[in-house]
Amino acid sequence: MTRSAYGKLTIDCAALRNNYALLQQKVGNRVNVAAVVKANAYGLGAAQITRELTAAGCTRFFVASLQEALPLRAAFPDIEILILNGFFESAANDYLEHKLIPVLGSFIETRAYQNLALKTGKALPAILHFNTRMNRLGFDAVEAKKLIETPDILNGINVQFIMSHLACADTPDHPMNATQLEVFNTIAQHFPNTPKAFANSSGIFLGTDYHFDMVRPGMALYGLNPTPALPNPMQPVVALSAPILRTRLVYKGAHVGYRATYEFENDTPIATVSVGYADGIFWNLSNSGAFYWNGVRCPIRGRVSMDMTTIDLSGIPENQRPKPGDFMEILGPHQSPADLARDAGSFDYEVLTSLSHRYDREYINQG
Repeated sequence: MTRSAYGKLTIDCAALRNNYALLQQKVGNRVNVAAVVKANAYGLGAAQITRELTAAGCTRFFVASLQEALPLRAAFPDIEILILNGFFESAANDYLEHKLIPVLGSFIETRAYQNLALKTGKALPAILHFNTRMNRLGFDAVEAKKLIETPDILNGINVQFIMSHLACADTPDHPMNATQLEVFNTIAQHFPNTPKAFANSSGIFLGTDYHFDMVRPGMALYGLNPTPALPNPMQPVVALSAPILRTRLVYKGAHVGYRATYEFENDTPIATVSVGYADGIFWNLSNSGAFYWNGVRCPIRGRVSMDMTTIDLSGIPENQRPKPGDFMEILGPHQSPADLARDAGSFDYEVLTSLSHRYDREYINQG
């Protein structure tokens, strides 16, 4: 029996590059396709993903925080790195030294960034983020009006783009999309010579009115479906499997796992798989999710544990059942991140960003 301590996470780099190319084709060559690689590239490895996307032609990369930006800059001295969470005055030297570009969305950080520019004696690059009723980050309507009427606020700042963020792009007929677009277009009129950025992954598929000069896909690059009501246009990037630790036959009336939440109605072959909630297999999958063996759904029985999950093998003929050391499919051709998320009452972004560092990672078809 061959044993592996943990599961195996496979990232298909060719599929990643193809997804980037598909999105570029969708928006046309006039529109720049940046890449969102925050949260360790949605759990897939920011350095490796960035390397593949630069090979595909990407030059701009968005991260959430300074902490994410610094290791990326160390690995990639020439790419453009933009920080969605903005500018923090206490780390001003890091922004300067590592040529990091903040997305500014408040007067406090804008004034601090302006002061830094005045101290350095040169214009510093930034993106301005306007709140178009999503109400997270960004200048609100009152602040936007003041910014437009008082352009001196931006002295010393080289505004590379103005941007906003769509709240409901994955629901094409949601009225919020048109509302946000109208608000953004109104603001954009006051910045006629400044490039604009609006669409996320799903926003790209809302049509050309949403494309402007730059789009910022994240999830679609990694194979998640940006059009949930339609077949997924993206190629799958992620596969995940984990080894069986042992198999056994349990008898009618037996229980399995903590709190004995599942009682078997018949004698049942089961397998204990080396993966649990510490690896991103959500506790909510207890008695609801499943793994796969050669295309056969094997339901999870009992509670998901920290490092182990028990599955029911009764749907597989005895002579075809897996053995200890065999790997069960968790994500792959028979179960997408969206499928697993549905069973957990979650969503596919959370599945990817919860992937454990304990997995043996393999990057295939590297460019």
